[in-house]
Amino acid sequence: MMKKRILILFVSLFVMTSINAQSITGKWKTIDDDTGKEKSVVEIYKKGGKYYGKVISIVDPKKRDKKCEKCTDYRKDKPVLGMEIIKDLEQDDDEFEDGTIMDPENGKIYDCKIWLEDKNTLNVRGYIAFFYRTQEWLRVE
Repeated sequence: MMKKRILILFVSLFVMTSINAQSITGKWKTIDDDTGKEKSVVEIYKKGGKYYGKVISIVDPKKRDKKCEKCTDYRKDKPVLGMEIIKDLEQDDDEFEDGTIMDPENGKIYDCKIWLEDKNTLNVRGYIAFFYRTQEWLRVE
C-alpha cells in the first residue's frame, strides 16, 4: 500500500512539472498586426543551449519567394522563407531573453523576449530601449 502511494505521488509530481514546464519549441503561427490574418509559421528550436526561430512557411503565395532586401547583415537579399529571424534566446525561469528578432519587412533587428501566455499562445516582444511591440503567436498543432 505504501509503495502504491509513493508511486502515485511521483506520477502526480511528474505531471504537474510537465504542465508547468511547457516548451516554446515547435511551430508557431505569426499574425499580421494590421489585418489580424496569419502571415507565416516560425519554428522555434533549441541549439547549443539557446533558442532560435526560422520562417518555415509563408501564407501569401506572392511573398514566398521574397528576399530580405532591407536587411543590413548577412541576410541581405536572402530568401525570407527558411531565414533564421530569432537568435540566441536564453531561458530565464519562464521567460526567454537576451536574444534578437529580425523583422524581414523592414530589415530591423530588435532585442527580443518571449514567454508563454498559455500552452498555445506565445508572447513575442521586440524592443529598443523603452519602445517595444508585443505580438501573440499561436501554436500550430
